[in-house]
Amino acid sequence: MFGRKHKTVSDIDTLIGSDAVITGDIQFSGGLRVDGRICGNIAAAGGKPHSLLVLSEQGIVEGKIKVPYVVINGTVRGPIHSAENLELQPAAKITGDIFYKTIKIHQGAVVEGKMVCNETSQPEKLITYVAPVEETKERNGNVG
Repeated sequence: MFGRKHKTVSDIDTLIGSDAVITGDIQFSGGLRVDGRICGNIAAAGGKPHSLLVLSEQGIVEGKIKVPYVVINGTVRGPIHSAENLELQPAAKITGDIFYKTIKIHQGAVVEGKMVCNETSQPEKLITYVAPVEETKERNGNVG
């Protein structure tokens, strides 16, 4: 109740307007909303775990997206890598492969490409057999 609140997803603090056209790669931390056009890759700087990308209905990205939290309602031509959560809203049009941990797809979203779930499964448990002391002595010829 009185402790610090842990931020899970960043608030939008950067906006690329609808008339903007950017050619080149973008690295950001925090929250980024794209209403314009980006011809280049978009990535969360330093793999920031709480970075959020929101692509609006009029937004277009031609390049690779690698951001933990992604909400898309526009057009993407390129692969999408979402380490945490991906949401495809009704006007989303994706041409490229999608790699995700969790995904939410609204009716009307279109994907032309593979969809690959990258949920990290727990590694298999390693079972080690430890012989009782008497059995070990018998093997070594120290009976008695």
